[in-house]
Amino acid sequence: MSETWLIMGLGNPGPEYAATRHNVGQMVLRVLGERVGGSFKRHRAGAQVLEGRLGIGGPRIVLAASTGYMNTSGGPAAGLARFYGVDEERLVVVHDEIDIPFDTVKLKRGGGEGGHNGLRDISRALGTKDYLRVRVGVGRPPGRMDTASYVLKPFAKAEAQALPVLLEDAADAVEMLLAQGLTQTQQRFHARAAGA
Repeated sequence: MSETWLIMGLGNPGPEYAATRHNVGQMVLRVLGERVGGSFKRHRAGAQVLEGRLGIGGPRIVLAASTGYMNTSGGPAAGLARFYGVDEERLVVVHDEIDIPFDTVKLKRGGGEGGHNGLRDISRALGTKDYLRVRVGVGRPPGRMDTASYVLKPFAKAEAQALPVLLEDAADAVEMLLAQGLTQTQQRFHARAAGA
C-alpha cells in the first residue's frame, strides 16, 4: 500500500454550516492546509483535496473535505482511499466530539461511533472501524437541547475566542500522530486533557 496519509476533516458544505461545531473537522483541515501550502482542488470522489507534505521531508499527505453532507462522508472516504492506495492504518478522520469537553483533543483507533453519523457512514463504506480518529471536543449540549441542534449551531462567544488555539492544537495532534504514532500522541494530548 501507499506511504501516503489521507486526512479527512468532517463537516457540512455551505456558508450556513461553516462556523458550526459540526464543522470543526474541516476547520482543522484548513489549518493543516495553511501549514502545507497550496490550494484545495475538486476531486472526482466528491471531495476537495490538497496534496503535499507536512514540513520539509515530512510525510506525503492528502487533506480531504467531502463536498457532500456529514452523513454521506463514507463514499468520498472510501473513494479517496482507493484512489490514493491508502488503507485504514493511514486514514485519519478529524471530527467534532460531544463526549469530551470543549478545548480538548483526544485520539483513538477504531471503536464505536458514538452516534456520529459521519463516522458511521465512513465505517460502513470502508467495511471497518479500525481507522484513526482525532476527536475535537465541542462539549455536550446544555440542558435538554437536542444534540443535532447543538452541533449545527455556531460556537458560543467565549468558545469562539478560544477556538483558534483549539484548532492549532488539533492540527498539532495530527502532525504528531503522523510523526510519532498513536501512543505517544495520546500520552501528550490526553495528559493535557486530564490537567497534567
